[in-house]
Amino acid sequence: MSFLLHQKKAVLGIAILLVLFVLAAFAPIIAPYSPEQRVARSHQPPTIEHIMGTTKMGRDVFSQFVWGARSSLSVGVAAGVAITILGTVIGLIGGYIGGWVDRSLDLLTNAVLVIPNLPLLILLAAFAGTVGPSVIIVIITLTSWPWGARMTRSQTLAIKNREFVIAARMVGESKFRAALVEILPNLLPLIGINLIGSIIFAIVTQTTLEYLGFGDPLHVTWGTMLYNAQNSSAILVGAWWDVAAPCAGIALVGLGLALINFTLDEIANPQLRSGPALSRWVRLTRERAKALEAKR
Repeated sequence: MSFLLHQKKAVLGIAILLVLFVLAAFAPIIAPYSPEQRVARSHQPPTIEHIMGTTKMGRDVFSQFVWGARSSLSVGVAAGVAITILGTVIGLIGGYIGGWVDRSLDLLTNAVLVIPNLPLLILLAAFAGTVGPSVIIVIITLTSWPWGARMTRSQTLAIKNREFVIAARMVGESKFRAALVEILPNLLPLIGINLIGSIIFAIVTQTTLEYLGFGDPLHVTWGTMLYNAQNSSAILVGAWWDVAAPCAGIALVGLGLALINFTLDEIANPQLRSGPALSRWVRLTRERAKALEAKR
């Protein structure tokens, strides 16, 4: 964590996410109106009173944005954590135990991977009818874990034959303890990258399903905001703010998580830090050259 706080990209990403999570956590206090309350005339542009304008139904867009952030971020984080846990457990078990267990889990992973994700999501959502946030979390989790499982399995296979893992097994540690104590800590950067990618994917997927009309229209999220804006032809009538608000929220979440992800990539792959290292080497070389010239 201290490494993240010393990286400008990570600090900026954390700051962006912190603002959005504060808005979501304190939505009842921050939002000036109820998200379903009619407070002004239809499609009123941004003003001091309504800083993000109003919808076709005269509802305050900022209030809907804040309440939508609570729902969308909750779904994104919950689904992202579930995807990461499921993928990590399956990948770690298969990669470390090996044998028929690994072959069975690898077959299951490949079977889910070859199925087109978005069409499957749409099919499951259509079968379930109008789906709320909890159902969306379950659908996303059950269809999106294989990528994390493949990465975790690959990394586990590379680590389990290293000296410290073999030494732990030779001194009598059980397979369960060796996997948790010796292997899992070395997977943390990869797990962090998987978690961030899963959260972004979950939020975008939820928004896509709700934009296509599979979400609960009575539940305010960034996806249902886009769905309602589409039904009211907001862009055609010039009410750009009705679409820009939820799109900006999704973009900011993606930007914040991506900035953190860049830093985690540098932790997992030290070669990505060659740029700053090369700059330091060039600077030191120049300083030594100047020192030699001064001695002459």
